[in-house]
Amino acid sequence: MEVPDDAPPQGWIVKGVTTYIYRDFIRWIRYRVGVVSTLVLPAAWLLFVGLALPVKFTGNYLDFITPGILVMTILTAGISSGSLLMFDKILGFLNKFLAMPVPRESILVSKILFISVRGLIQATIILILAVLIGATIMNPLQYGLTYLILFLFGVFISAFSTTVALYLDDHDSFAAFTAMVTMPLFFASSALMPYDVMPGWLSAIAHVNPLSFAIDAIRDVGAGSIPVIPIVLLLVFTAVVVVLSGYVFRKVTV
Repeated sequence: MEVPDDAPPQGWIVKGVTTYIYRDFIRWIRYRVGVVSTLVLPAAWLLFVGLALPVKFTGNYLDFITPGILVMTILTAGISSGSLLMFDKILGFLNKFLAMPVPRESILVSKILFISVRGLIQATIILILAVLIGATIMNPLQYGLTYLILFLFGVFISAFSTTVALYLDDHDSFAAFTAMVTMPLFFASSALMPYDVMPGWLSAIAHVNPLSFAIDAIRDVGAGSIPVIPIVLLLVFTAVVVVLSGYVFRKVTV
């Protein structure tokens, strides 16, 4: 395939993505309250539900709930990717970025990658906390597969959040959307209890919940198996959402 004469060099594309990611990391690190606040909720769930809540459960309940808390950490981080793009649009930065000599999709890719990596950093802290309070230590392969699943889910939810933000006009609308979606998705998943103890209607919802898909895959990894089919399906779903997000982003910003 021929490259157009006016197309930017490939090095510019990579430079653009890395520059945008670096900018967002600097802004995130400087906002210290935000760094801490994003860890409070998953840490509280891990401590108060994983340790303090009396549950009749065979085995280590902390091992059961930790995958759900990890996925919730990625969810809360990923759902905020839309707000980052929206703030850039409101403050006028987005128009300046669009005028730069790099493909406009590099802005979208940088947001998705930044949020996904940021979510993995937060999930690492939660994972360390879980081990410190009694969760089972896994082998390197299991941790690698866990991070792969979390990364794929992070890209999926970040691309979804960004796509929604492109259609909403203001931050208040997006905040209302995230509040409406985040906790219902979490409670209607397999994060807190097995399917067989759920009411029938809740079990049916949980089986098709994307959070359950990632949570169950991580539990399979912890049990010693390699969930090849769930990982491949998650990869396919993520690719579809990213392509859709790219299409919407170009359509809205042209």
